[in-house]
Amino acid sequence: MSRKTGGIFLKKRTKTLLTCLAVPLGVGAVSGFLTQGSMDAFEKLNQPPLAPPGWVFPVVWTGLFAMMGTASYLIARLPESEEKKKALTLYGIQLAVNFLWPVFFFNAGWYLFSFAWLLLLWYLVYLCTKAFYHLSEKAGYLMIPYLVWLTFAGYLNFAIFLLN
Repeated sequence: MSRKTGGIFLKKRTKTLLTCLAVPLGVGAVSGFLTQGSMDAFEKLNQPPLAPPGWVFPVVWTGLFAMMGTASYLIARLPESEEKKKALTLYGIQLAVNFLWPVFFFNAGWYLFSFAWLLLLWYLVYLCTKAFYHLSEKAGYLMIPYLVWLTFAGYLNFAIFLLN
């Protein structure tokens, strides 16, 4: 590979990585903007045991979105295939479902509906994680903290429904 070709390849990979990181971080940022001030309202709700303070959520979500973006990058740079297309489609669908959950939970106050929506999200992320893992073990492993956090979020969501 010539130096010029190598430079173009590196620029393309860097652009792909930045895009893959920007998409989930952008989804999180827009969702956060639409639900701004929600942590104040969240902290006024009756909280279950183990509920973290409100400032923890944006910190955790930023890390999770960065890991999701990295996982999607590992998949995006693979050769084209039906499996890759399916995995990235699942990824996009789960991001869309993820985007809507805070709107339902915080803005609408639909706690039971939000819990059902979160179960849908968990299932989609599980399918996406399996599809990613099939193509790249590293990508699959990067999605596991997201599943763990969604499980914890499900506990919080359902408990808040029961307590409020």
